[in-house]
Amino acid sequence: MKQITQYLLCGLLLSLGALSVQAQKTPEDKAGWKLGSQAYSFRLFTFADAIRKIDSCGLKYVEAFPGQTIGGGLQGKMDFSMDAATRTAVKKMVKEKGLTIVAYGVVNPKTDAEWATLFEFAKDMGVLNINTEPSPAQMPLVRKLADQYKINVALHNHPKPSRYWHPDTVLAAIGGSKYVGSCSDIGHWVRSGLDPVECLKKLNGHVLGMHFKDVKKDTPEGRYHDVVWGTGDCKVEAVIAEMKRQNFKGPISVEYEYHWENNGPEIAESVKNFRAIYSRTK
Repeated sequence: MKQITQYLLCGLLLSLGALSVQAQKTPEDKAGWKLGSQAYSFRLFTFADAIRKIDSCGLKYVEAFPGQTIGGGLQGKMDFSMDAATRTAVKKMVKEKGLTIVAYGVVNPKTDAEWATLFEFAKDMGVLNINTEPSPAQMPLVRKLADQYKINVALHNHPKPSRYWHPDTVLAAIGGSKYVGSCSDIGHWVRSGLDPVECLKKLNGHVLGMHFKDVKKDTPEGRYHDVVWGTGDCKVEAVIAEMKRQNFKGPISVEYEYHWENNGPEIAESVKNFRAIYSRTK
């Protein structure tokens, strides 16, 4: 009986130790930065596989994207039109992995009804940021829904000549809503010939979330591709310093669009570098 009690006590202590490790805050947590991954980094896999990979990279937060097959025994895709039962099952799957969905995108509804459905989906899933690229004609409705639901709409910049490639177009679209701002993709700014630090400064106070990359132009075709953070042209240390200066709070999604079949090790190394740079940056 005594031996059984000792075994049970050891098991309890190990469980408490594991919970303690899980509860430990990372350096960026303390600043309100929610460093996670865009599931698109793992677009070749199901969402169920993606969240396992995100967890293995030392991350706790997820940005889901429309169109990814759910997997894990669930039918359908991660579309905002999924029914209530599927949403409940997806939330359970994510929670069991110890992760949290904080963002969704890049998503571009076509009709007013689809926008309303998207915001209802985001509310139910606990999404903080909807990352999107609405047309100018859609912006009055988008601002209205963002204010109504108190859910951020973060305007994403794909490379030039996309609609929001330059910070000026983002600023013009905000229209006074505190729930509309930028999903700042620093890699795409570099691809557009812009300085990511200067772009962040221009958007001061309006950066609601980020697609974080480091990119380098070293392909035979002269194209930029993702590299481990801190080894490319995105001025990662200066970007982190500027985010601190702005007292940024919100989701930061790893979006690693290279070595698609097995980019987990590069993402994990990038996360490690990010935290080291964060810790030494004033």
